[in-house]
Amino acid sequence: MHRYHARRSARARPATGFVSQPEPKTIGHFARGRQLISGNFLFAGSFVQAPNALIWDIGIDNMRVAEEIQGCAWLDDLAAVGDMRARERAQAWVSEWIVRFGNGTGPGWTPDLTGRRLIRWINHGLFLLRGQDKAKSDTFFRSLGQQTLFLAKRWRTAEPGLARFEALTGIIYAGLALEGMEKFAPPAIKALAEDCDTQIDAMGGIPTRNPEHLLEVFTLITWTTQALTNAGQTPPRQFTDALERIAPTLRALRHADGSLARFHGGGRGIDGRLDHALADSLVRVTPMEQRDLHMGFARITAGRTSMIVDADAPPVGAASSDAHASTLAFEVTSGRRPIIVTCGSGRSFGEDWRRAGRATPSHSTLWINGYSSSRLAPPVKGSRATELLLDVPQLVQCEFSNLDDGKRIELSHDGYRQTHGLTHARTIDIAIDGRGIVGEDLLTTLGPNDESRFDALQSRTSPGVPYTIRFHLHPDVNATVDLGGGAVSLILKSGEVWIFRHDGQARLSLEPSVYLENGRLKPRASQQVVLTSAAMAYATRVRWSLAKAQDTPDAVRDLTPNDPVGGYDDTSRGH
Repeated sequence: MHRYHARRSARARPATGFVSQPEPKTIGHFARGRQLISGNFLFAGSFVQAPNALIWDIGIDNMRVAEEIQGCAWLDDLAAVGDMRARERAQAWVSEWIVRFGNGTGPGWTPDLTGRRLIRWINHGLFLLRGQDKAKSDTFFRSLGQQTLFLAKRWRTAEPGLARFEALTGIIYAGLALEGMEKFAPPAIKALAEDCDTQIDAMGGIPTRNPEHLLEVFTLITWTTQALTNAGQTPPRQFTDALERIAPTLRALRHADGSLARFHGGGRGIDGRLDHALADSLVRVTPMEQRDLHMGFARITAGRTSMIVDADAPPVGAASSDAHASTLAFEVTSGRRPIIVTCGSGRSFGEDWRRAGRATPSHSTLWINGYSSSRLAPPVKGSRATELLLDVPQLVQCEFSNLDDGKRIELSHDGYRQTHGLTHARTIDIAIDGRGIVGEDLLTTLGPNDESRFDALQSRTSPGVPYTIRFHLHPDVNATVDLGGGAVSLILKSGEVWIFRHDGQARLSLEPSVYLENGRLKPRASQQVVLTSAAMAYATRVRWSLAKAQDTPDAVRDLTPNDPVGGYDDTSRGH
């Protein structure tokens, strides 16, 4: 049906110009824009070096690559460069899209991709039209109108969540910005208001639990609110309410360096995107400190140290298509320097990396060897369908408490109970000055049935249940094992030195790891601190600590005038 409506829309001749000059809102990667201009194309894990190729020649036989290109988010990257070569590339590639796909054929005619493309074309309209003759301009506006007509007919088929928000925002943008498209805005505004009520929960979260997706939804609602206000219209109350629910959650998921926690397929976010979105929203609400979960994540701050823990089960059903088996994993940042991280989403580096990034070993938590805390459905050969998570933990607990000299968080999940009879419990204490973290990981049975299941796994040749506790390090952390092998020194770029130690109940090693980051041509090499042992009894404990070296001052060449040193500060303060 998409193709039928796309071809019908392509025969229309609706829009003739902008009602008002659009103001660019999207933020791109300058480095990636330079790569595109040089002919280095990296999409969905496929890298092609073709200096003289059109972008539509890339990934013709790879549907994931084609779909990523069709959304035209790369326009943000070219606009971030903004010079003549970047503009010429953008103009040539958009013109070629109209020639190849403007008749309603090709992979780009889905509601979410069309909405994403419309937003970019309108955002960068002046960038794309500069120096173009009337014929080119007329063709551009005709295509915008045709895509708007298609969206108006097909937005209901978009999956609830980010895809639906993109489709509806695209219609509203077009209805407010394009001549002759005004009638399509009101129904889309009403539908978007309903989705704000149904798709964003009372605590400002979304079903996928993807922090970067939450930022995208927040940004789309902010843009729509501003566009309506600039057009002299009053945004629906649901828009404002949704922004007020989401803003505190985003602030809670924001590390002190300004980046987002990288869980469930989300990345750190484009530099400045989160701060701009929070500032533009004009929402000043901050999260409740240390007591509530924020979209299933727990946040603890002390001094210059921030920790964000995945303290809930992964999403299930359709929302789990990019979810990770990361329950009880955490990230730690000191000032503006990440220390402990997750490996991240491998989506941009291909299917193998995407699957690896979703597994428990790619997160800073305990892993029973060979079993993720949530199982991933086996891949279907020849299918492009995204595998969903299966057998997620049924009971995840999280409790906060205050200590005389700091703060404590106690967590547990039963993701290994059915397979091994074991529950993973994790306790983390943070010193009040943020200079020390003490943790304990416990594997334990909770009753006779668990003990029987655990006993059944024992054998004379292979006693115990092997497990591994991983602490993935940011690539900028320089780690070395100290003499004697009982500790690891972690040196940050700021000059800070942190020492990792453990109680000797497991073998300590320093091993290679990777840091998966969008916008790069390949994964970044990094390291991980690894503790390995086997659970031999009904209760097995490992204690570890991470402490700032005594001779390291609190502010080592790493603060900027607006450094958010431990609270929820962002650039919206003072606006």
